[in-house]
Amino acid sequence: MSDATHVRCEFPDNGLLQGLVGPQNSNLHRLEQRLNVVLNHRGNTITIEGTPDRAQMAERTLYRLYDQLAKGHELETGDIDGAVRTAEPDGDHVSELAIRTRKKQIGARSIGQGAYLKALNDHELVFALGPAGTGKTYIAVAKAVSLKMAGVIDRIILSRPAVEAGERLGFLPGDMREKVDPYLRPLYDALYDMLPGDQVAKLLVSGEIEVAPLAFMRGRTLANSFIILDEAQNTTPVQMKMALTRIGENSRMVVTGDLSQIDLPRGVKSGLEDALETLDSVKGVGLVRFSARDVVRHDLVTRIVEAYDRRDAKRKERASEERSE
Repeated sequence: MSDATHVRCEFPDNGLLQGLVGPQNSNLHRLEQRLNVVLNHRGNTITIEGTPDRAQMAERTLYRLYDQLAKGHELETGDIDGAVRTAEPDGDHVSELAIRTRKKQIGARSIGQGAYLKALNDHELVFALGPAGTGKTYIAVAKAVSLKMAGVIDRIILSRPAVEAGERLGFLPGDMREKVDPYLRPLYDALYDMLPGDQVAKLLVSGEIEVAPLAFMRGRTLANSFIILDEAQNTTPVQMKMALTRIGENSRMVVTGDLSQIDLPRGVKSGLEDALETLDSVKGVGLVRFSARDVVRHDLVTRIVEAYDRRDAKRKERASEERSE
């Protein structure tokens, strides 16, 4: 690197430093690949060799990860990738807020997630839009669990529209729970990631956590609750209005969805799209839009989302040209 600069980072706690570098320096190797720098670990220091901007990003990333370890958080691969994203120049304003649950601490792994964490603190109703893999539902469940643990709310309501069955579940085999579980499985998975299994089971039996299809919310007023409406792009405007008006005293709601993945019959407007137009200037409503840059799954998922986004942009451009002819 002819234009390389060298940066020396010192870390006072060698125990934490071992967690930072990872087994066989695996964390440092991943950072080298992601940031195109060379990292060398000796004693309580890590030296960085790279272009000035890359070296600066690597320095910010290393100190951010070290701070996470100092707070008792064990590093996973996603934490490494997230720290790289939030060390980018436009990531300086990412919220340092974190959510604590029984089993783990969840912090921002992208700029969009930082904005999301802040919105969840600042608003009673939050709309989270964007592709799969951005943490929309996962972070919402984490926030709900943390507020339940703190005694701020009494119940967690997790809901999805069972659009594949048209909300008419009677023709499916099994009891009601067996009929709706396939649609709600991602919500259960997130719960078990936040809380011990026996505690999840106990809260489900007591009704303090309720996982149900959207149709089951009709006619209810949900007070002292954290309500999550997932896959909301598959609601109709009538269903969405019904869901939003369930909010009772001391309750919060998060509505997640991806407007590029609507499964409603052709010609039926998405309730999520309708709500965004209707509630655009309503006080107390927050909106967070995620992009492919916020995808925190495998790198390939990010590239797939970007490819679809490019295709959709080209289609819109062609449609616009055809209309103007």
